Amino acid sequence: MIQPKLDYYDLGAGVVAFSSTRHGGCSKGNYATFNINRYCGDTEEDIRSNRKALYQLLGISDNHLIMPHQVHLTKTIRIDEPFLALNASERQEALEGVDALMTNLSGICIGVSTADCIPVLLYDKERHAVCAIHAGWRGTVKRIVMKAVETMTITYGTKPKQLTAQIGPGISLDSFEVGDEVYETFAQEGFEMSAISLRKEKWHINLPECNRLQLIASGLTPQNIKISTVCTYKQANDYFSARRLGINSGRIFTGIML
Repeated sequence: MIQPKLDYYDLGAGVVAFSSTRHGGCSKGNYATFNINRYCGDTEEDIRSNRKALYQLLGISDNHLIMPHQVHLTKTIRIDEPFLALNASERQEALEGVDALMTNLSGICIGVSTADCIPVLLYDKERHAVCAIHAGWRGTVKRIVMKAVETMTITYGTKPKQLTAQIGPGISLDSFEVGDEVYETFAQEGFEMSAISLRKEKWHINLPECNRLQLIASGLTPQNIKISTVCTYKQANDYFSARRLGINSGRIFTGIML
């Protein structure tokens, strides 16, 4: 029997939050061993087995484990009763082109996939709502976390100061070397580059810090934001890294459930 090895986060009572590692599944090669992402080339049989192991560990059903097809944009959708009533093809259509999910329903695990990009989890204890966000460099430039906080505020009446956040495993400043065009994209979008970049032989961007600063700008209290110490590039034996393994490799699943 397989059992995924998860890194759990403490965001407070009433919520389960975690990131998967590369351990405890049945996938092979660059997908070894735990991958549930259907958009990166892994076999359907192994994905089904890994999904089953995860949803059974969480004590939920397969259709309550929800992950979008991400495209590095900023669309956030709400997982509610009407969504749960959709059939499989309708769900797939609804989840296409989505980079953040939110819900206020208990027993529904929402999550995002990453392999160097930055996953961000939000928990609103007062409004009983959660959000999972995929923030690659393109989504970070487009300020996806700020837009997700705003969407939670509109949808659930969330007050940002009452949110707790977890920034999950991703590529670190030291490892995220970028071309001048990426640096210029951030600069042109008005980011304070001295706070999020460093020049070595090439420019390096600090994606976790950039997302932390966006959360603060959205109204979150700095003390309520936690950051994983994992660099996926440096720790590719334990966490998937597309820069290390190539795009045809597994993905970390970072999930949250009321």
